[in-house]
Amino acid sequence: MINPMQQVVIATRKRDSEAVIAALQDAGVLHLKPITGGPLSTGSLAGADAQSRREDERLLARAESTLAELGSYRPAPASLPAAEGWADLIEQAAQPTAALARQRQDLQADLDAESAYGDAVRALGRMAGSLDRSQRVSLLPFVLQATDNSGELDAALKAELADRYVLATETVGANRVGLIATRRSERDLARAALGKVRLGELRLPGRFDGLPLGEAAAEMDRVARTGTARLGELNAERDRLAQAHAPALYAIRDALKDRVAIHDVRAVSARGKYSLALQGYVPEDRLAALKGALDRFGSAVSYDLHPVDDHHDDLVPVELKNNSYVKPFQTVMGLMTPPKYGTFDPTWVVALFFPLFFGIIMADIGYGLLFLWFGMWLLGKAKRNEGWDLSFFGAYVPPATLRDLGFVTNVMAAWTILWGFLTGEFFGTFLEHFGIFYINPELLNSLWGWTGIRYPEEAEAHKTLFHLFPILFPRLETGYFSNVALVFALCFGILQVLWGWAIRIQQGLRHKDPVHTWEGIALFGGVGALILMAFATKAGKDFSAFTNFSDPRVLLMYVGFAAFVVGWLRVIKHYPLLPIELLSQGGAVVSYARIFAVGLVSAILAKLCTDLGWSLYENIGFLGIIIGILLGLVLHFLVLALTLIGHVLQPLRLHMVEFLNPTGFNADSSPRYNPLRRLSPAQGQVK
Repeated sequence: MINPMQQVVIATRKRDSEAVIAALQDAGVLHLKPITGGPLSTGSLAGADAQSRREDERLLARAESTLAELGSYRPAPASLPAAEGWADLIEQAAQPTAALARQRQDLQADLDAESAYGDAVRALGRMAGSLDRSQRVSLLPFVLQATDNSGELDAALKAELADRYVLATETVGANRVGLIATRRSERDLARAALGKVRLGELRLPGRFDGLPLGEAAAEMDRVARTGTARLGELNAERDRLAQAHAPALYAIRDALKDRVAIHDVRAVSARGKYSLALQGYVPEDRLAALKGALDRFGSAVSYDLHPVDDHHDDLVPVELKNNSYVKPFQTVMGLMTPPKYGTFDPTWVVALFFPLFFGIIMADIGYGLLFLWFGMWLLGKAKRNEGWDLSFFGAYVPPATLRDLGFVTNVMAAWTILWGFLTGEFFGTFLEHFGIFYINPELLNSLWGWTGIRYPEEAEAHKTLFHLFPILFPRLETGYFSNVALVFALCFGILQVLWGWAIRIQQGLRHKDPVHTWEGIALFGGVGALILMAFATKAGKDFSAFTNFSDPRVLLMYVGFAAFVVGWLRVIKHYPLLPIELLSQGGAVVSYARIFAVGLVSAILAKLCTDLGWSLYENIGFLGIIIGILLGLVLHFLVLALTLIGHVLQPLRLHMVEFLNPTGFNADSSPRYNPLRRLSPAQGQVK
């Protein structure tokens, strides 16, 4: 659910404003809303306030850049030094850190250059000999790829220079390096020859550019011998500086952030010569914290609380407040913008149906156990307060997020295992081959005979040894069960699409919005009528059903179409193409067929992987068992790796598009609740 908010307006004397804002930081519950216009000053600070802000921001930037150069993780909390010494402490750390950073950067550049060019430069140095110091001879180094023809270069040089040059090449790794020696006055002619055969002069990076080849080779040799050890020394020096300065720097950095935040609050407030006013929002369940922070100032602060007008205020922040089962799924909803305040929070719907849809699609005990292991691994890292470093994606997942993801994964795994029992799948048909799962025609006919299907009499029941668990939802029996599985999936579409338009109607009535109300009525009735028409006419096979008024489905169908026509006429000015939208919404219901289709493809692929391994056992014997197990595991891993993202995204898409579009969720949003909070401890105290 969306946590209810109260709007608050606070007025205080200007001389007390810093203490009041600091108290609000301590309370950590007020989401600020900028004040614009009016008789008091708003917007950017001026005068002494602006100068103070610039100084604090300068020190903050200096502290943050120094911490970045130190590259240290946050150390244990330290006492906050006195404010008058912050600038000196920052500079004491910043100057040696900046000098050390430059040394490390230069050395790393040398190491990178040696790694990329070292072998080539050493070969060129040997070829050059003492010619690279000659006043009359000019040397042009170049690199030949494996496909380049040195004969073409030789011909181009001869055309430009006749016999006034020397060309030498040497193989280095997969390529060749070459050197052209010619008179200094004819250097440009040699370059032109290189250009004609699409080659260029080799230019070395950084400080090596311009050095004679012999000196460059000697210098790269020195870097290769001593560079790594020297980099280790510089890193050790950086660690020493971090240990000495990082605790105080982090404390000062946090305190400066709090001071800059005070300046930011003043900038979004209304300011007079002697007073300051600010406004914002507070969750109703945290009003006590706000009152406790402000009441201690007595008459120096005046504030007013009143309910939020969720019909007209577009800047009311949203905080989701759900029970312990639903709350982890807020991480999934974090992929979307928050819902508009005063509307519908779909998190609990996603928490209920997303793992269910995933379980129906996967429906494999073996895969479910793998997901369960992965979920427990995530929870284990979170319990140890460890994050997950995904540096190859440029991301880091904190422990709190891992805890939520682990819970969501375990719920998905539970549904996958449950549906695996219903479909009789364990890494495809592995357990079915042993008879642990088996087809019972009589049981299937008694369970699903009401749908009109019968297990084909000519089909031979699976004969196995054990017959432990009968398969209750045989989706792999495509010859007779596909229609049942398809309609079963479409039932979720019928439920969610109609539910979405019902929410649209409810929200329209709540907000006294006749346009959205009638739009919802029109499409709820129209979609319902299309669904009833499909059932009454047996998917278009019996159009005589349109006149069968003894069938209640037909009567309800006409009522639905009438509701669509009336609703459309009421909103035709706003939505003239609503009939096209009706057809689109009918397609949205059909989109839920992907639960069946994607799941069936997953099951068929898993079956093929297992059946291939099983056939090796049947044809080769004991050796076939080993090969079959190894091959089956590899194929199952590849299938799961290639299809898993789609199996996750398909249920998400059904919720984010087919279900949430009718509710209006994707059309409007509100800012996230982001309260003013203190980062630093009180003066002289440790966090």
